[in-house]
Amino acid sequence: MPVATHHARPNEIVDLKTWSQDLAVEKSKAVLRTKELEIARLVLPAGKSLKEHQVTGPIVLQCIEGSTDVTAMGVSQRLHPGQLLYLAPAEPHALTAITDSIILLTIIFK
Repeated sequence: MPVATHHARPNEIVDLKTWSQDLAVEKSKAVLRTKELEIARLVLPAGKSLKEHQVTGPIVLQCIEGSTDVTAMGVSQRLHPGQLLYLAPAEPHALTAITDSIILLTIIFK
């Protein structure tokens, strides 16, 4: 029987520091989801791509581990640990992991 994904509850601490330690065994998952907000951990092995797509609200991509190219607005930029990138609502974007990567994705739903 599948185990349900745990979503963070109000006032629950989520330890991002430990995420790089389990890169090899963990998968992408939603960390928190409400009708207005989603925070997800994207695990992207080196070479994996997410084809161009868009969401209705603004997003923030924060690199936790590795390096990932983000293509948006006709430009490709490389995200490294400790960096983040904001994209406006409905902005088409694509990702390609250069090295094994963990990205924290925040989506605000409109």
